[in-house]
Amino acid sequence: MEKKVTKPAKLKIRKGDLVKVIAGDSKGTQGKVVEVIIEKNRAVVEGANMVSKHTKPNAANPNGGIVKQEAAIHISNLALVEPKTGKTTRVGRKLNDAGKLVRVSKKSGEEIK
Repeated sequence: MEKKVTKPAKLKIRKGDLVKVIAGDSKGTQGKVVEVIIEKNRAVVEGANMVSKHTKPNAANPNGGIVKQEAAIHISNLALVEPKTGKTTRVGRKLNDAGKLVRVSKKSGEEIK
């Protein structure tokens, strides 16, 4: 029996977006999206969901030890921050004048760059 391959969902948050964490231990934290993991519906946000990672000594870190770093957060726990108002908004998609599909803020209706 063949394994069914599902197409990943179209995510509304991209690398470089300013987002706010709306659920979880880091609730209320704002930061830029460093990386989006499409296959797992997760994103890594600067300064949010910090975890302690135990590292062995290596060339970069000769002593080893415990390093604090960001872990991935599920996309559903993030909300996009509108650049003008600074408030969170949902994201829609619309065809613009040039016939290109662009992301649009649900609150203001403005295009998200």
